[in-house]
Amino acid sequence: QTEIAMSTADVIVFVVDTSGSMAARSRVRAVTGAIMSMLTDAYQRRDKVAVIAVNGNKPTLVLSPTSSVDMAQKSLDAMPMGGRTPLAEGLIMAKDLMEREHRREPSRRPLLVVMTDGEDTSDAGEQGIVTAARTVVKSGLSGNLVIDCEGRLKIRKERAAVLAELLGGVCVRLSDMNGDNIKTVINA
Repeated sequence: QTEIAMSTADVIVFVVDTSGSMAARSRVRAVTGAIMSMLTDAYQRRDKVAVIAVNGNKPTLVLSPTSSVDMAQKSLDAMPMGGRTPLAEGLIMAKDLMEREHRREPSRRPLLVVMTDGEDTSDAGEQGIVTAARTVVKSGLSGNLVIDCEGRLKIRKERAAVLAELLGGVCVRLSDMNGDNIKTVINA
């Protein structure tokens, strides 16, 4: 298992699946709570955070890199929800954002945090995710963490774990996370 130390990350890019499959109110609250815990920790270290919402026809940059927890909270509260899951496009958008930030401040190391059930329901599909993940890895810029937000199903699809493997990163289930252990998970 790859270890990701948040203390070495200076720019945290969240790719948050807010599609129809993720729109259950309790799951959105859990995702938002996890992000806010991570944002508070990042703010204390003066890191920057960015949030990309993945839903509908295309991903949306809902928060440009900032160190403002207040701006982050407002952006999370206003995140678009529902529709399809253009996850592959969201990964590419994150890679492009990390490249721009790296050019601007080469000393800042990015951490990509993808909160998803791992499914792309856009035209890109599973092959699009494979291609996008390879592109992220090839850039060599970021440590990668996938937070598995798949609901409680009798038969789990485990697509988030596959995505984490493709990214050479770590996969943690959202249900295993809370405010107290998020820092432990990230600093493992």
